[in-house]
Amino acid sequence: MRSLWDRVRKAHVVFVTTGYLRLMEPIAAVLIKLGISANALTTIGTLSTVVGGVAFAYGHMRLAGWIIGLTAIADALDGVVARKTGQVTVFGAFYDSTLDRIADGALLGGIAYFYATHPVYHNKPMLAVSLFGIIGSYMISYARARAEALGINAKVGVMQRAERVILLCVPQAFFGLAFNGWLLNSVVILLTVTAWHTAILRINYVRVSTLVGEQPPLRVISDSTSSSSTRSSLRAKS
Repeated sequence: MRSLWDRVRKAHVVFVTTGYLRLMEPIAAVLIKLGISANALTTIGTLSTVVGGVAFAYGHMRLAGWIIGLTAIADALDGVVARKTGQVTVFGAFYDSTLDRIADGALLGGIAYFYATHPVYHNKPMLAVSLFGIIGSYMISYARARAEALGINAKVGVMQRAERVILLCVPQAFFGLAFNGWLLNSVVILLTVTAWHTAILRINYVRVSTLVGEQPPLRVISDSTSSSSTRSSLRAKS
């Protein structure tokens, strides 16, 4: 099973690096001519995702799915534009990662609001699951960021941000509240379980890394920290 999942992930990486991003290059070239910066694209993408979260909140599931799917294009374009214009910066990486957390919260927060207020699909257990999903998604990002601050690359687990976005947009865009809302319930439960599974895997990975061999030295972040130590994670995704 794990071997099959590894093959799927490798195929996904090949598709993104050799196919999808190449398709984005002509669009990126037009945006560069228009003077649109990578950080502007990041902002536009986040605001669009928030709109998708609002659509989720008010029960417009198919609309939300399509908004999120189209927004994923902008999410990929910011990195392409940054590389093509030589604007890959430490602040750009920080800004991109920070706004990704806002986007994650907006999507699952919108779904939580839907479960809390909808007259037909009001569901307290699923509201609780959604809230745990929000915490889990933040735990994934925080665990990796904290591990990298300690000199450990903890990019492990089955639920990266790209997979979370796909699960939130594709089923909803095509099927909405199909099967009396059970499709959405299944997606939210799957997201929550895999988010916590990934967070726990990362915590354990750091634990094992500090027990096997020499522990990585603690890195104290200060104004005098060399910028070269941070460039390795530019435009990093959780």
